[in-house]
Amino acid sequence: MSNERLIYLPLGGAGEVGMNAYIYGYGPEDDERLILVDLGLTFPNMDTSPGVDLILPDIAWLEERRDRLEAIFITHAHEDHVGAVGHLYDRLGAPIYARAFTSNIARGKMAEFGYSEKAVKTVAPWPETVKAGPFTVSFAPISHSIPECSALVIDTPEGRVVHSGDFKLDDNPTVGEAFDPDLYAQIGGDGIRALVCDSTNVFNLHEGRSESSVAQPIEDLVAAAPGMVVATTFASNVARLKTLAEAGERAGRSICMMGRAMRRMIEASIESRVLDDFPKVVSPEEARDLPRDSLMLIVTGSQGERRAASAQLASGKYQGMRLKEGDTFLFSSKTIPGNERGVISVVNQLSEKGVDVVDDTMGHYHVSGHANRPDLERVHTLLKPQMIIPMHGEHRHLREHAKLAQGKGLQSLIAVNGTMVVLGASGPKVAGYVETGRTYLDGTVKYGALDGVVRDRIRMALNGHVLVTQILDEDGATLGDPWCELRGLAETGRSNAPLVEVLEDDLARMLGQADARTLADDDKLEEAMRRTVRNSAQNEIGKKPEVTVVISRLQ
Repeated sequence: MSNERLIYLPLGGAGEVGMNAYIYGYGPEDDERLILVDLGLTFPNMDTSPGVDLILPDIAWLEERRDRLEAIFITHAHEDHVGAVGHLYDRLGAPIYARAFTSNIARGKMAEFGYSEKAVKTVAPWPETVKAGPFTVSFAPISHSIPECSALVIDTPEGRVVHSGDFKLDDNPTVGEAFDPDLYAQIGGDGIRALVCDSTNVFNLHEGRSESSVAQPIEDLVAAAPGMVVATTFASNVARLKTLAEAGERAGRSICMMGRAMRRMIEASIESRVLDDFPKVVSPEEARDLPRDSLMLIVTGSQGERRAASAQLASGKYQGMRLKEGDTFLFSSKTIPGNERGVISVVNQLSEKGVDVVDDTMGHYHVSGHANRPDLERVHTLLKPQMIIPMHGEHRHLREHAKLAQGKGLQSLIAVNGTMVVLGASGPKVAGYVETGRTYLDGTVKYGALDGVVRDRIRMALNGHVLVTQILDEDGATLGDPWCELRGLAETGRSNAPLVEVLEDDLARMLGQADARTLADDDKLEEAMRRTVRNSAQNEIGKKPEVTVVISRLQ
């Protein structure tokens, strides 16, 4: 009996939306040859990761086995699928395979870190294949909200696995390839071993809408709007950018694009021949000299990012442009959960300027890039998988997708990050668990979630900080009173005396009562002073701050 097995192991993207990284392996137990599907990132927020720039998957398990890693395959060019390639490539070193548009974006990210463009290899779509150890992999075109998204058809000695990537079923996506049901019926053939499938919209019971369905409502809105029109959407949604620009052009408006990310996506689309006819645009300098009622800006910042063009325009001006009363601002996008606060702030600032804000509350100006429940069921039917492993979603999405599959008589299993699953002939089985987590990019430094940096930063943000300094002579006698410096704390408390004076008086009293053993031991003295400050602050202001004690002993 062979001891070889086919495994699936998510390091990111399963139990969350973002930071996608999925491992497949085949071979003897603990000696499988491996491939990695996607290497993405996610973005921080001030509540859980203050000050952090980016969040990357923890690839320590894979790095330890890099000699067994055959290749990295990227399904599409969204940041949560390709954004970490440059940051983590030095720890993996395997060749990267992607289609033309995604390769263009990936090469740019690799170049930022000085890697050769030859590390990224461009692959034609199905039926072209890439041989990677025991795997034969093909990119099957599928529609999404970015050009050239692909499902991966992964052939192994134990059968075929389809990794869906992010997808929707769109027969007229405006830019890029339409969904081809005949192709997926062919891929399914007589059935496949496993479908590892996007779960994002499993709770949406309506069939997904085509990207082309938003064109007319947007055109009508832009044509009827007085003053200047500003529209924002996801920078990577090239089809939407084209739709917005064409709507402005038909309304007789000059088009100005603001935001480096948008320009980069359009350039990549043209260079990779995904896009061949985008309306003419004017520069911000040219736009400043044009009549407002004949101008349309397409800007970054649909998620309320404070440095993006939308937030800058809402708070003042951006590249010389200002919004005025009577202008129209369109959010042709969905607010991603967690970004509501930033978006609402931008909307309120726009409202204060007298700008008319239009969002997608009624569903006219945006469509999702992910398959809804009926579309998932259609793909299940086309591919006829033995088992379905849900991915790309929070735990509730994975669980609901597993229930949906099981309700149709298909085997399924919930595998969150770190769950190693054997995709066996008799069904999926959990083989064990791998420690996974997050790697924070903080300035130029990377560190793990368990290193305590973010935890300490959160504590200081919540509780404030006190720096205590005390000088002693070599015999342990105090030289002068202790002094405190406060950060992020109220100046006065219950006693109406300055908080710093209360803390210093309590510390001086504690030192006057301390025994010789405590005064001679830095560790004991630091702990006693720290405890005194925290207790005094609790009595005065109801908070226990973080405390740093500096003891200097004169020799």
